[in-house]
Amino acid sequence: MSEHLIISTATDLLCVASDEVIFISSDGNYSSLMLTYGESRVVTLQLGQIERLIAKQLHTQGQSFIRIGRSLIINRNYIHYINLPRQQLVLCDGRSASHTLSASREALKQLKDLIDKEIQ
Repeated sequence: MSEHLIISTATDLLCVASDEVIFISSDGNYSSLMLTYGESRVVTLQLGQIERLIAKQLHTQGQSFIRIGRSLIINRNYIHYINLPRQQLVLCDGRSASHTLSASREALKQLKDLIDKEIQ
């Protein structure tokens, strides 16, 4: 059973199953959650605040989320492809949604090394 991430702001409340979050991107004081069913939700929290909520609320399922650089948190369960030279990360839900994101070469190298280490 999936745990839920609950994000409450002064004007909104968002409750979403952790396995429905593909990635979270930031834009200043706002963050966008991209969900598996193709919907995107914008909340008025910074990425660091969401990162703390994930750690506090999701316990073991929170380990599926990895911060990539300053502006991105990804759900590692949706990693499909990493290309270091192109600085490209593709996340796919296995059904219809595929998201191509860019990140720094160093951030992607650290992510790839982490995954390589875990599979050995």
